[in-house]
Amino acid sequence: MIVGVTETVWQGRRIIQADIIGTAIFTVVTVVEVVVMAWMRPVAVAVDLGLFAIGCATFLGSYAIALNRSRTDEIGVASLYLLTNKVAPKPVRWRLWAALAVQCVVAVTAASVRPFTTAAFGVLVPMFGLGLNGLWTARYGTFGPRVVPAKTAEADDDATTDEDSETAPDIEAETEMEQNAPHG
Repeated sequence: MIVGVTETVWQGRRIIQADIIGTAIFTVVTVVEVVVMAWMRPVAVAVDLGLFAIGCATFLGSYAIALNRSRTDEIGVASLYLLTNKVAPKPVRWRLWAALAVQCVVAVTAASVRPFTTAAFGVLVPMFGLGLNGLWTARYGTFGPRVVPAKTAEADDDATTDEDSETAPDIEAETEMEQNAPHG
C-alpha cells in the first residue's frame, strides 16, 4: 500500500486490481496474438469475449446499484462510467482511467495492425473497463444530494381541483420535465 494514502481512497481496491489484472492479461494475449497469430487466436478470442461478458455483467450491475442510489444521490451517467465531476479520489480515477485507456489503445492498435482477423474481437474489451468503472463508482463514488424541485402552490391547487379533467396529467408532465431540465 502506498504510504500517505488513507484507507478511504482504497475502498474497492479489489475492483481496481481486477481492472488492472484484466487489462494486463488482455494486453499480453493481444500482443502475442498480433505477433504469432496462428495458435493464439482461440485463446485471444476467449479472453476478449470473457472480458466483454464480465464487462457487460458489471455494467448492468453497476447500473442497478446506481438506480438504487439515485433515490438519494444525484448521479449522472458520465460521472458513473467515466468518473467525471470528481466522484472518485485522484489515485482511483487515474488507475481506472489508465486501465480503460490501455484497453482502448491496445484494442484499436491490434485491430488496425491485423484487420479482418480475430484481433478485431479486442474492440469489445473496453466494455470491461467501463463496467468496472461503473461498479466502483456506484458502490464507493461520492455524489451530491438529489435535487428535487418544490412543487408550486398553483400546480398543487390545479391538480386537486381538476382531478377528473385532462389538465392534471399535463401539469404532472411539466413537473417531471422541470425536474429533468438540469440534466439536459
